[in-house]
Amino acid sequence: MTATVERPETRTSDRPSSSVRRPGRRARWRVAARLAHRQLRRTLLSSALIGTLVLLPIAAMTAYAVIGASMIGTPQERVTAELGQMEAWVSVGGIPDSGFWQSPIDPTWTGYPDNSGNTPEGTPIADPTAALPSGTEAIRVVESTVRVQTPDGVTGMPAWGGEVWDERFEGRYELLDGATARSGREIMATPAALERLGIAIGDEVVVTDGDRSYTVVGTLDSAVLSDATSALFLPASAGLSGDARWYLPDLSLNWPEVEKLNEDGVVAYSRSVIQEPPVLSDKTRGGWSGADDGALWTVLIVLIAGGLFAAYVVVMLAGAAFAVAARRQQRSLAVAASVGAAPADLRRVILLQGTALGLISGILGLALGVGAAAVTMALLADGSATQFWGFHVPWLILAGILTFSVLVGTASAVLPARTVARTDTLSALRGARRPQRPRASRPIWGSILLILGVALTIGSAFAILAIEVTDLPWDSPLRAIPPFGIVIGPILVQIGILLSGRWLLWITAKALSPVSVAARIAARDAAANSSRTVPAFAAIAATVFVAVFAMSQTSMQNAWTARDWAYQAPVGTLAIAIQPTGAESTVDSSVASEATDAGIALADSVGASGTAVIARQPEVWGYANSLDIPADETRVIAVMPDRHLFDPEVENSFTANGQNRPNPIAVVSVDELDEALGITVSSAQRAAYRDGAAIVTDPQYVTDGTIDVGAWSGRDVYDGKAPDNIWTAWEDGPSRGEPLWERKVDAIALELPHQAVAVAVAPETAAEFEMATRPSMVIAAFDAPVPVEVRDRVQENADALGTADWILSPYFENGPPDDSLWIVPILSAVGVLVLGASGVALSLARFERRPDDATLSAIGGTNGLRRRVGLWQGLIIAGFGTLAGAVAGVLPPIGFAIQSRGVLLIPDIPWGVLALLAVALPLAIAAVSWLIPPRRAELTRRTAIA
Repeated sequence: MTATVERPETRTSDRPSSSVRRPGRRARWRVAARLAHRQLRRTLLSSALIGTLVLLPIAAMTAYAVIGASMIGTPQERVTAELGQMEAWVSVGGIPDSGFWQSPIDPTWTGYPDNSGNTPEGTPIADPTAALPSGTEAIRVVESTVRVQTPDGVTGMPAWGGEVWDERFEGRYELLDGATARSGREIMATPAALERLGIAIGDEVVVTDGDRSYTVVGTLDSAVLSDATSALFLPASAGLSGDARWYLPDLSLNWPEVEKLNEDGVVAYSRSVIQEPPVLSDKTRGGWSGADDGALWTVLIVLIAGGLFAAYVVVMLAGAAFAVAARRQQRSLAVAASVGAAPADLRRVILLQGTALGLISGILGLALGVGAAAVTMALLADGSATQFWGFHVPWLILAGILTFSVLVGTASAVLPARTVARTDTLSALRGARRPQRPRASRPIWGSILLILGVALTIGSAFAILAIEVTDLPWDSPLRAIPPFGIVIGPILVQIGILLSGRWLLWITAKALSPVSVAARIAARDAAANSSRTVPAFAAIAATVFVAVFAMSQTSMQNAWTARDWAYQAPVGTLAIAIQPTGAESTVDSSVASEATDAGIALADSVGASGTAVIARQPEVWGYANSLDIPADETRVIAVMPDRHLFDPEVENSFTANGQNRPNPIAVVSVDELDEALGITVSSAQRAAYRDGAAIVTDPQYVTDGTIDVGAWSGRDVYDGKAPDNIWTAWEDGPSRGEPLWERKVDAIALELPHQAVAVAVAPETAAEFEMATRPSMVIAAFDAPVPVEVRDRVQENADALGTADWILSPYFENGPPDDSLWIVPILSAVGVLVLGASGVALSLARFERRPDDATLSAIGGTNGLRRRVGLWQGLIIAGFGTLAGAVAGVLPPIGFAIQSRGVLLIPDIPWGVLALLAVALPLAIAAVSWLIPPRRAELTRRTAIA
């Protein structure tokens, strides 16, 4: 860049003379790039800080993209894991000649032309190979579950029947050790199965189904199983029953051939079709493109959402760092301006620094993210080929992330570049800077946006209430717009605070001036350097906004869930439901004892300290009509007083937290009360219970220390003529039937709101009432929490104990979700982010305040005063951010609570935690800022340039 020297008598002009030959555009870009490069090298610390701020989210996005892409299999990987080296498999999927169809790439997506979901009448073919060309080789493989004898008892274990060790299954099944099975008495197993059974290759396994024993001759790995999964591989002669597939080693099926098989009710998975799927115009079949496409969209959506949030925070913090770095460059840039550099050239120098740092940080972030993804996948891999299909690097997505990094770096430098371009050259050469004063338009627009945001949030909530009572179509845009307003409103509030930030800092500086010298200096420094301060508390506010929104909404949702939680048993116990395999409501009396013993055995196998058997009266709903119910069948009911019943004209839903109100009485042995109720019953209560009193956990049944008990015929119960303990009498409902008998029973009222048992009576009392009961559940109590590995085996053990007449359904009752499971991680994350943002802002403030510290020291300012200045700066920056974020973040949950009509309640918001976040966190940051001693002041002098 050049300038001409004018004659002394010629008046100087701020604008270059037209006779000056301007450098070309390319030359200006080269000079700007050279200056930007020199400035980055001169300010390595600030450049490293900005680069790190950009690098961290880029690395996180890259790692997530690689891991997400690695969980999506390519066609070749999917067919290898599914088929090995086979060409296809076929199985029975539908009814022949009924228009049965399947998706080309997902054989589980099937249907019929009417799309009603009802299966047409007809009989599926028994052997799908009959629909294949004559002489086609097929290997039948059956997936099932077998019961196996272990050192701890009998357990269920996944099993495959068929010659899966055939070498043509390579890729789906792999031989690990030993030999392949060659006879009907030899089997193979996974290494985890050998460990679970406590045996080695060459030992025998006892399969209790049929009481057969097999010799394990080798170990096999399955692509679809994790290394921790126990499984057996039996020969075809084992005769397992279950889902069968016929694998075709040689026959390749194209799409027309698959469609022809569909006509016979046969579904097929073909290598050639998966690798080159057809394009279907039929939206019914073509509309399902497979879960992989949905997973890819999920990865992209999460990247976009996370990227936008990260971009906002990084642009704010990096912009603050750029503002400090740009002010350090003002004198050198003023020298360039004095020799002919235009404001556009100065802007270009700063912007190129941002672009360069964005590019460098993006490249380093990509490399770090790819490495982090590789380490993470190695740590999380469970041995299944379908968990991470391979190490997939999505180059197109990574190119987008790199472009995003460059854009973020450039955007971070936009405002500092604009400020530098408007700097007075002579003032910058003298080393002086004009004070920053807020413009009136900023607080005005900020206030407008603040008011608009609050009004939009609350107004949208009430608009939803008004729309819900109208007859607008469900797909009307008027129904979709208000929910967006609830979320957009708080965002406008944040923007308003950001625009008004400089003005708010000036107001704060005036308010804090009388407090102390340290407060006055800190507030004035924050206001005078708002280009550094405002972005910092804006980044904190954005982080706190997301955290408060998530915590408040989650807490309200969890509280609603807790109010409607259906408890199966006391919290911390194992509920083992005994269910018949047919249409009956309870197990048949002939097998009731066997099922109960099996439930107790299951509880013992997981280390239960005690068990309780819950018996109930059979339901009558399994009968076709009331006339099929025996005339002598009765139902004994504890009747709830009318004052607690719901009006069917007002209430439109009902929940009883797992209690069966129409059949509320449970029969529990006296000795098993503690396990059944999860408490220790006193000796007096136990004695009263034995003498005929009823234990009542729902106080609504109790009136003056008693409950009303009556008996109605089973036919009246079926026809709705017996009390249901839910609704008052329906206007058009059947009239109440006369009870066979009624009596009052003494009640032992217990404060146990979390119980599935509403009313319990002793077996002797039930016999007195002539109640016909069957066991419905076994409750297992424990002295200590059940380990995870034991919980994982409970279902396998339950499957092994079931019979053709009944099954066991185990369920660990943990109660509703605990808020701490969400709040603690959210608070931890927001704490780290806020501490990081505050640390950056306070570090920049200390760095830029060095000349002021030198002045303070020169006039007698102590280190204690400088410490207190740091404390007040921490309070101002972190306090502004957390308060603004908390106020904006709590608005959407309030809006959603208003529109929920009482489902979500504003008192369920964790106000104490939010107050702690908004107040305690800034105090902690200020304390840390005070504890860290300032650097020793360097006495300097400034030379004025005339």
